[in-house]
Amino acid sequence: MSNLMSGSRMLLECLSREGVDLMFGYPGGVTLPFYDCLFDHPIKHILVRHEENAAFAAEGYARATGKVGVCCATSGPGATNLVTGLVDAMMDSIPIVAITGQVTSKLIGSDAFQEADTFGITRSCTKHNFLVKSVNDLPQIVHEAFYIAATGRPGPVLIDIPKDVFQGQGHYTPVHSIHLPGYKLVTEGHSGQIRRAAQMMWEAQRPLIYAGGGIIAAGASDELREIAETLDAPTVCTLMGLGALSSSHPNFISMPGMHGSYAANMSLTHSDLLIALGVRFDDRVTGRLAAFAPHAKVIHVDIDPAEIGKNRAPDLPIVGDAKKVLPKLLKSLQELQPTMQETNSPSRRAWWKQVRDWKEQHPLAPVFSADEIKPQHLMSEIDRLSGGEAIVTSDVGQHQMWAAQFIRFHHPRLWINSGGLGSMGFGMPSAIGAQFARPDKLVFSIVGDGGFQMAVPELGTIATHSLPIKIIVMNNGYLGMVRQWQTLFYNNRLCSVELECFPDAELLARAYGFKGRTIDKPSELTSALQEAIREPGPYLLNVKVSPYENVYPMVPAGGAINEMVLDNPQPVAVPAK
Repeated sequence: MSNLMSGSRMLLECLSREGVDLMFGYPGGVTLPFYDCLFDHPIKHILVRHEENAAFAAEGYARATGKVGVCCATSGPGATNLVTGLVDAMMDSIPIVAITGQVTSKLIGSDAFQEADTFGITRSCTKHNFLVKSVNDLPQIVHEAFYIAATGRPGPVLIDIPKDVFQGQGHYTPVHSIHLPGYKLVTEGHSGQIRRAAQMMWEAQRPLIYAGGGIIAAGASDELREIAETLDAPTVCTLMGLGALSSSHPNFISMPGMHGSYAANMSLTHSDLLIALGVRFDDRVTGRLAAFAPHAKVIHVDIDPAEIGKNRAPDLPIVGDAKKVLPKLLKSLQELQPTMQETNSPSRRAWWKQVRDWKEQHPLAPVFSADEIKPQHLMSEIDRLSGGEAIVTSDVGQHQMWAAQFIRFHHPRLWINSGGLGSMGFGMPSAIGAQFARPDKLVFSIVGDGGFQMAVPELGTIATHSLPIKIIVMNNGYLGMVRQWQTLFYNNRLCSVELECFPDAELLARAYGFKGRTIDKPSELTSALQEAIREPGPYLLNVKVSPYENVYPMVPAGGAINEMVLDNPQPVAVPAK
């Protein structure tokens, strides 16, 4: 049975059927018919202060829940402002559906007011995109969009809807099935490959599990833990995979890569079997690819066949959903365990001893000073007070790396950051999405003084909804990571990296109707964080930290991951002008 209704009503009906109860957006001329229908609809709309932040908030919602996040913008500049968020979601495999308005169909291509080729612009930065040409196509397209966003390797999908489709009348019939002949998913994994993988895992003398964001996306954290325990293998989790194995688990080593720990990077370098689960061998982990894990055979499990062999050719590939592959792998491991477990026991014990020695030789230890707040001190204190249970969001840069190094995450979906794209301004709007998604959770938004100033307008969104987000600005007065690179690799010629005229945090927060303060003494840190946590509403804490502190370990560009800089090198004199 079908009902006659407008395209706008159809869209809302489809969103409801997909379980959407919340969306983030910013209205405009061509989306007015949709917003008119939204006026008395139960789906809650959160008005952000910039369309880019609608996409970031939708990402935060999706990352905190595993559900598809939804954002909406008008045509032209509204749609183009979403692009950064779409690329961010694409790079980090986050399921969002973006709805954009478009000029009336007959005006497309005429350079009409607020027209942009949204379909063309977003083709390369979405998993798929649609331009709706008829109101009768809308229901099928909406449900296909959600299906594509959430299945396989997740990602962003965009639906561009002309104004006349929003306004047009059509007969709505519920969609009960999705048929996409060109969209094939391989989820189960090859049974023979899985059995061979288990054999290789028991035969290895120095196995290492290398787990990424794909484990969290698949909801396979429990399965990862069981495999790590059964095999008793050291495990590293990438920046996107932190929380996939609890930071308190005895098998967890730390994060690997450019700013990974000494133990994690040395373990990758000396492993003889790399068990890569839901990772893409990105350059920030591998460093110089030719020197990455040179002694290791590779088992690579991934839902996306395009990732298999893209950067590192595996010795044994398995295409499939980690949630389905890992239980089968665990079963094969357990079947082989009685006959294989003792094969390499002395070598395994020696391997674990070596890994622990690396951890002891160069630990990720907090740095303290009596005179100034060290960034590592700030992160370790947030870690202590949150106990590994809070949601933490970040932008990109030094604060992101220190947070990843020093804050523990005992569960998946607690660490929300811009990994692949590295978007400044991501931290606060993603915290908005996460706090709406998980009102029961303490949410810290740890941001740099640069990224914070890109997202200041969202203080209005936070204040409007009294979101109890604890905004912690790690303020070193610089674009910190850029300054670090200029210091280390450009003869300390600091150009356009000093951030002057930072606003008074107390006055800024008060202008939006909540509390804030600035601190610069180590003795103030604990009490200030406790005050922020106790506050029932939002809180803005501006923490002035050491301006010239660098993130270590650090793998220089082009270096192998075992070629880590562990501390400040000798300063390079700046030539006289």
